[in-house]
Amino acid sequence: MRKSRYSDSQILAILKQNEQGIGVPELCREHGMSSARFYK
Repeated sequence: MRKSRYSDSQILAILKQNEQGIGVPELCREHGMSSARFYK
């Protein structure tokens, strides 16, 4: 099984930022991921 690139706490922090109104494209650029990975 492949290990996740991001820890659980990092994933939660990214999702909380999105709930606060930061757009998906901006979050993806900041954290170096594709939008497909964000939605997955």
